[in-house]
Amino acid sequence: MTRLPAFLLLIAAAMPAAAWPTKPVTFIVPYPPGGGTDIIARIYQEPLAKALGQPIIIENRGGAGGSVGTAVAARATPDGHTMLFTLSSHSINPVIYPKLPFDTEHDFRSVSLVASLPQLFAVNQATPFKTFEELMAYIKSNPGKVDYASVGIGSPSHMAGELLKMLTTTYMVHIPYRGGGPAVAATMAGDVPLLIVSIPAAMSQVRSGRLRPLAVSTKKRTPILPNVPTVAEATGLKNYEVDSWYAVFAPAKTPDEAIARMHKEIATIAVRPDVSAKLLEQGAVGVSSTPEELDRIVKREMSEWRAVVKRANIEGE
Repeated sequence: MTRLPAFLLLIAAAMPAAAWPTKPVTFIVPYPPGGGTDIIARIYQEPLAKALGQPIIIENRGGAGGSVGTAVAARATPDGHTMLFTLSSHSINPVIYPKLPFDTEHDFRSVSLVASLPQLFAVNQATPFKTFEELMAYIKSNPGKVDYASVGIGSPSHMAGELLKMLTTTYMVHIPYRGGGPAVAATMAGDVPLLIVSIPAAMSQVRSGRLRPLAVSTKKRTPILPNVPTVAEATGLKNYEVDSWYAVFAPAKTPDEAIARMHKEIATIAVRPDVSAKLLEQGAVGVSSTPEELDRIVKREMSEWRAVVKRANIEGE
């Protein structure tokens, strides 16, 4: 066997390892194409690819309210080249599904928030409801006669509906779909009258007039739909708020270098005017966080949603 001269071995040992990333980075999006998570991920796709010097591949793995794709990400090789691009259901699913194929707190490392936005309450134009007040009056007078579509059990849209039911002591029937795209399509087809979904998933249909927006779930109105009231405004429920977020996580044991670099680039890109404008078109605001801040958000929300899940008796399939 040929041996390298000693001086070549010394030179090789002294050379620094190739900086991360050394190959394309895959973002596993645990929801189907066309939904809010997919849209936000694709807004970041090109800027991150340029910043990192490697392609960003979007891999949609929908199912079980995001749990299928999240499990795939948890099992990925922890070299920083596969990460999870998900939404705030990441802090909801653990309190709904007792036997997830992953541990939310221990199988992932937080990287950064990327965007936040409200959930949108919208109806098919064929419905008679012109305002959120009219919708709520009908729901109160007709318990169980209004179905609402969400992007899946445990999703922020599902929890937005259940929190509304709990605070108003009303009853609607939850119809979960496998992502924002299918939920929007079902509402436009008239399969369900009411849709609760992140704004990106429904914005094009709102602009075209095929969906009528009635309210948003945050305490402040969104600048993309300034004439649409908040649920709190329309109902007087001052404590009603569901502020959804999107974020990046990495498999546990992912190197610090990959976490730090991805966080740094997201923080820079989130405030770029061109990216901010694209996010605003979808009703979202670009944000970032340190990994430690994102850790705290996940833990706090798991505690808060556990109370809602218990009162609403929500069970995962």
